[in-house]
Amino acid sequence: MASRWWIYQRERFPVSEHGPLIVAFSLSAVSYSALVRGATHFPDAKSCLVAFLSSFLFFLQLRLADEFKDFEEDSRFRPYRPAPRGLVALRDLAWVWAGCIALQLMLALWLAPRLVVLLAITWLYLLLMSKEFFARRWLKARPVTYMVTHMAIMPLVDLYTTACDWIPHGFVRPPRVLLWFLMVSFFNGTVIEIGRKIRAPQDEEAGVETYSFLWGRSKAVIVWLSMLVVTGTFAFLAARGISFAGPTMIVLSSALAVAVFIASRFLRADTAGRGKSIEIMSGTWSLPLYLSLGFIPAVLRQWRVR
Repeated sequence: MASRWWIYQRERFPVSEHGPLIVAFSLSAVSYSALVRGATHFPDAKSCLVAFLSSFLFFLQLRLADEFKDFEEDSRFRPYRPAPRGLVALRDLAWVWAGCIALQLMLALWLAPRLVVLLAITWLYLLLMSKEFFARRWLKARPVTYMVTHMAIMPLVDLYTTACDWIPHGFVRPPRVLLWFLMVSFFNGTVIEIGRKIRAPQDEEAGVETYSFLWGRSKAVIVWLSMLVVTGTFAFLAARGISFAGPTMIVLSSALAVAVFIASRFLRADTAGRGKSIEIMSGTWSLPLYLSLGFIPAVLRQWRVR
């Protein structure tokens, strides 16, 4: 059983790949919240731990939601995946999901019981996602609407993660400036979602609706780059709220230049596997994005105070 779960995580939720990004995401969320409420010190370890573990479990639940909603399609077109080939059963995955819920609930009660309200709202949206909002056929016929409805989970996860800071400090509602940070999470989610579904022609699979298949490679890449620009714009607004706009723009402009280079290289040559560079860049872009919006300025502010 342990061997099967190890194989499952390696194929569907590789901790070594997702872990660093989730660490950056969660620490920056609580750090950004602390900065906008005027804190001069780094968030306490308890808030950081709950934020990271809860975020990790949320992203695992997102993967589990995919397993349930895509099972029939995977069984038909992607039988090599763990659930269709029998490596793990949907029943087993349901128990994992239940374990995630139990752990998140315990963490929320340990840090601040009021977190349970936001936790329940996020769970409800995750459940609706796993059921395709009971409109699977309608959503599948509208790829953009499908993406938007699924990316809406990102601001909810982000709101909960920031709440691991502002709720324990007595705030009834989140600081208004947090809106920009939530918008960053939404649009960065689209960057990652589009980026992982851009492929070279040789890598397209029957029954798999990638954006490069639906829109064509050029249009898919242009949309991906556009989402990077939109994300960077909201990152600028978020960074301005913590007086860190200049450094953030320098970092993100450099990352955007690299992304443009990778995109043009992908379009010039349709070599098999080349689309992986777009997916990797999406994750690579996300690290400096989140670190410059919370973790790094929080560390620098604490250092200046000392």
